[in-house]
Amino acid sequence: MNIRPLRDYLAVRPFDMERELASGIVIPEMVKEKPMKGEVVAVGPGKIGKGGTIRPLDVSVGDKIMFSPNGHREINGSNLFLIQEASIIGFLE
Repeated sequence: MNIRPLRDYLAVRPFDMERELASGIVIPEMVKEKPMKGEVVAVGPGKIGKGGTIRPLDVSVGDKIMFSPNGHREINGSNLFLIQEASIIGFLE
C-alpha cells in the first residue's frame, strides 16, 4: 500500500509493536512503554499558514522519531501510523 499524507501529516512505521514474554503472553508496545518510536516512511507537503503559504515539515523520510502515543491513527491493513508533525517529541540518533 502506498500512502501520500496531506498537509502536516506523516506516515510512520513503528518499532517493536509487541513483545512476547517467556510465558507466551504478548504485550503490545503501546501498553508497556511510552513514548512510541518509529521510522518516517512518507511526509506531507507541509502546514498551510496564513495567506495560503506552505511551511515545509522539519522531518523527512528515513528519520527515526519518538512521538506521542495519543497523537496517532493506525492505518487499517498496514503496519503504519498516521501522525501530525506536532505529535513528534524528538528525533532518535
